[in-house]
Amino acid sequence: MAKKESKQQVYTLLVEVGRRSGDGLPEGATGAALMCYASGVDEAEAVRETVAILKQAEMAPLDVTGYGTEDERRRQGHEIGEDEQELMARALAENAVIVAQVSPFFGDEDDGDDA
Repeated sequence: MAKKESKQQVYTLLVEVGRRSGDGLPEGATGAALMCYASGVDEAEAVRETVAILKQAEMAPLDVTGYGTEDERRRQGHEIGEDEQELMARALAENAVIVAQVSPFFGDEDDGDDA
């Protein structure tokens, strides 16, 4: 019997989070951006799983931006380093969400007023 090929893929997601008690963000941070690699049969599933896991971790997801799969990103001209490839492979192998980077926001860095 042939092994059934997995339809899981890894998606690159940028998740913005607000503050919540117990979120583990540094004192004075107003939120953070999290670069995540999440497995799913489609991007919508990867987003749902990522949001659910972040909520379990006492975080407050506000917005998710999807950048697609590794192949989609390469077609868009993104350079993907070896470290990033390893994290993506781990997310796929473990059917997991990997938080690769956390960038806290402090003060009024992004007040939306570009004038």
